[in-house]
Amino acid sequence: MREAPSLVIIDKLIDAGATVKAYDPVAMEEAKRILGDKIEYASDQFDTLIDADCLLIITEWSEFKFPNFNIIKKLLKKPVIFDGRNIYDSKEMNDRGFKYSCIGLNISK
Repeated sequence: MREAPSLVIIDKLIDAGATVKAYDPVAMEEAKRILGDKIEYASDQFDTLIDADCLLIITEWSEFKFPNFNIIKKLLKKPVIFDGRNIYDSKEMNDRGFKYSCIGLNISK
């Protein structure tokens, strides 16, 4: 995590006034060590979404590649996803009713 892009993104979001709640199935302890109480920590991927304004994906762990989009949509305040890893298909996400933004070119998979 020492040079993880997530650290830069988190700092920028906090500087902009956002509240960040994060979950990572592998790096939670290291995140807590580095970030301390600058952010909130979720107990699982769905806890992160409760009353969140949007979902930002900045990791590619397999559990995030095929999530239950119905639950995601239900938990978010609005169905908005920013995908920093381009793991989802834009057309599919739009068809599911999400406002979906990815970084860079997203080629249908």
